[in-house]
Amino acid sequence: MQHSIESLLSARPEIPASDSFKQHANFQDAAIYEEARSDRLKFWAKQAEELQWIKPFSNILEWNRPFAKWFSDGQLNAAANCLDIHLETEKKSKKALIWEGEDGEVKTLTYTQLHDEVGRFAYALQSQFKIQKGDRITIYLPMIPEIVIAVLACARIGAIHSVVFGGFSADSLRDRIEDSTSRILITADGGYRRGGIVPLLDIANQATQGETSIEKTIVVQRFPEKPQLRANQVAYSELMAQTQEIAKPESMNAEDPLFILYTSGTTGKPKGILHSTGGYMTHAKYSTKAVFDLKDQDIYWCTADVGWITGHTYLIYGPLANGATVLLYEGTPDFPDKDRFWALIAKHKVSIFYTAPTAIRTFMKWGPEYISPHDLSSLRLLGSVGEPINPEAWMWYYTQIGKSNCPLVDTWWQTETGGIMISNLPALNAMKPGYTGLPLPGIDIAVVDAHGKTISEGGGLLTITEPWPSMARGIWNDNARFESVYWSKFATYFAGDGAKIDADGYVMVLGRVDDVLNVSGHRIGTMEVESTLVDFKGVAEAAVVGMPDEIKGQAILAFVTLKESQLPSTELENQLIHFVGEKIGAIAKPKKIIFTPELPKTRSGKIMRRVLKAIAVGEPAGDVSTLANPQIVEDLQRKLFRAV
Repeated sequence: MQHSIESLLSARPEIPASDSFKQHANFQDAAIYEEARSDRLKFWAKQAEELQWIKPFSNILEWNRPFAKWFSDGQLNAAANCLDIHLETEKKSKKALIWEGEDGEVKTLTYTQLHDEVGRFAYALQSQFKIQKGDRITIYLPMIPEIVIAVLACARIGAIHSVVFGGFSADSLRDRIEDSTSRILITADGGYRRGGIVPLLDIANQATQGETSIEKTIVVQRFPEKPQLRANQVAYSELMAQTQEIAKPESMNAEDPLFILYTSGTTGKPKGILHSTGGYMTHAKYSTKAVFDLKDQDIYWCTADVGWITGHTYLIYGPLANGATVLLYEGTPDFPDKDRFWALIAKHKVSIFYTAPTAIRTFMKWGPEYISPHDLSSLRLLGSVGEPINPEAWMWYYTQIGKSNCPLVDTWWQTETGGIMISNLPALNAMKPGYTGLPLPGIDIAVVDAHGKTISEGGGLLTITEPWPSMARGIWNDNARFESVYWSKFATYFAGDGAKIDADGYVMVLGRVDDVLNVSGHRIGTMEVESTLVDFKGVAEAAVVGMPDEIKGQAILAFVTLKESQLPSTELENQLIHFVGEKIGAIAKPKKIIFTPELPKTRSGKIMRRVLKAIAVGEPAGDVSTLANPQIVEDLQRKLFRAV
């Protein structure tokens, strides 16, 4: 019986960072890896000491599998570590946020200004609504400055924030409100998207109809006309106009909850991942400085929505704890045209750019003509997050956007891990396209077979073998589920991903284990087949799922999006199938290729593989309300029906 995932892709060349980058990097001594290995707890205590503690800690780790307590006798405040700490330095007048709306409106907030806005809103929550430490507040906002203000205001007074992505439906919002029993909902009259309007207040009103735990809804005005408010709703602007006091930061125990963030579960019920204060902030500050090599003069842009964990850790907490200038953008990359991201980079002189492989492959599809008119010379480091990045997309990003001058940090982590677990530090390690890289100093991982036995080289299952500060503290109100989902398969934390490890310890993440195909007894990671398809000239994006096959058990079905210059044909389908066979082997050849102008994606750009799987086996696609393009589901169902 096959217990490991077969590794099919061949090795890729190593690419070093430039000497100039190495000479000026924050981390220049590879001894940091040995320092972390030789005394892991001392290493993490050193990183925690970079924060400002109200009461210093003496306990480093209490480990009672699967629950960890880090720095448990210490006290601090997360918002104060993002704001107040900088007011004692010259950074008080530095720009903390540069915001640009989809309509081109620009606002900036210095650290002093952001501190005052956060402090006043926090005071209003305390004085007007009697919010106390431990109360839950749901935030349902577009990507406007108030989303950062709201998050940090909650953290300042010890309220637990639950940010819900602005693309979610009323039912999804209500589910999250009910599970967290939030007292306050913070929303807006709406947001702009591709020139249209997202009616957030209407959706929020639907979500809070009838009996809920919500006592008051605070509404931010985004549109010119004042919104019509209900009796239990109050305008954010009026609330702030009445408030001049600044709330003092609440002294929080390191293990006090900081936020709940809901992530999808296989049962359909969302999981409220719970993160604490001290451990999370330790890893957020350390990993941001290490991976992104943050410098005081950098303009840093993470394109993630705050509704996802990337927006929490690497748009708000990590960058602001390091005193960075953060770009926040409301819109999409293709409005008013497909060069919007490159225009923003040139306009604001962005130096660090962190985005998703899905976006990168979309840019590839659109072609280089949207890039060439813009000066991207301010860029000095690129990042990738969200899913495995195939080697061709990696090389395109590195050469076309970075002009082969910017190190590219691919990052692997999860909502549950809180922060980046695997990524190269480019000044210390060469880059290998397709490989995420090495575990960060202080992080211990292993690739194992189905019995938990370590695989020194080859493909298997990815686990984290030692507790780390930013690990989830459980699932809100459901710790039994936390144990069964993440800790029942092995003695270690099971990430749910397959991975390949090479002789140098570099890790290539192969995707979710439930995305592994079982073709004639061979366990094949979808990522490797997808990567090969995208290597073919003219292919912009590919997603692979299993379909029933009488002989093989499962056969490979590929959904392929072509670059705009390429036209679909039966001949092209046969060429692609042959190409995969040549590059990987006959076992990995797709049985069928469905050409499609786009793949079903969420509004944040993530491919909805569960929808593709349902299409492949002829089952209903389920709730598609969160898709940016729900019509594509019926189109793909018809295409597959005709094809088979």
